[in-house]
Amino acid sequence: MLLDLARRVCPDMLAVFVDTGLEYPEIRQFVKTVPNVTWLKPEMNFRKVIETYGYPLVSKEVSQKIYEYRQKPDGYTAARFDENSEYNKKYNGRFSMAKWKWLRDSNIPISHKCCQVMKKNPAKHFEKASGLHPIVATMASESLLRKSEWLKTGCNAFDAKRPMSKPMSFWTEQDVLQYIDRFGLAYAPVYGDIVKDESGKYHTTGCDRTGCVFCMYGCHVEQEPNRFQKLKQTHPQLWRYCMKPWSEGGLGLQNVLERMGVKYE
Repeated sequence: MLLDLARRVCPDMLAVFVDTGLEYPEIRQFVKTVPNVTWLKPEMNFRKVIETYGYPLVSKEVSQKIYEYRQKPDGYTAARFDENSEYNKKYNGRFSMAKWKWLRDSNIPISHKCCQVMKKNPAKHFEKASGLHPIVATMASESLLRKSEWLKTGCNAFDAKRPMSKPMSFWTEQDVLQYIDRFGLAYAPVYGDIVKDESGKYHTTGCDRTGCVFCMYGCHVEQEPNRFQKLKQTHPQLWRYCMKPWSEGGLGLQNVLERMGVKYE
């Protein structure tokens, strides 16, 4: 949708797609139908990222704090995991990580590095080589982190260390679906149809969000059927690969999800 907005102003604008190998097959096939797209690839695949750094679990913030604690247990992050610390008392537990102490102390490898390695690094290398700066479709409604960044810089961070434009920051998911429906935009079939219910709210009959197929961020709070239960029905081969034990060449997600108390079938 962002590309449609951008090309209404600049029809020849270049698009960039980072082919991480984590997208639904339908997304990759759809991108192939879009003209003037440069494809980038990360230096590591997802399995190598897990092996090197760890799984993306709970949220980017939680996985980052767990990763930082494990790197330096006596560092500043330790206070976030102690419910009786002065830090958590000061903020009334608002930023507390105490509930994830059990995960921190588990033997599950965890980190926030996946997005950096697989998406941001290839994009940054392209920006440096081309001299171009990105226009991205992130929205403030997607996470507290993105909302915080938007409040700091607004839609256009031209003076930032990494200049970029985020013109959809104030959009919502309903805005996006309404725009696609109103202007009849083509989109990947993995989303199904866009329909409007009796209240006037838009929904997709397929996936509501795609992102990275194997990412576990937020899956612990999803209503059933969650993303992995849906994946088993729609893409059983992909589901088997991500659930297969690590020792057998899979991603070992079944073990991780069971320990997280998340249903996957």
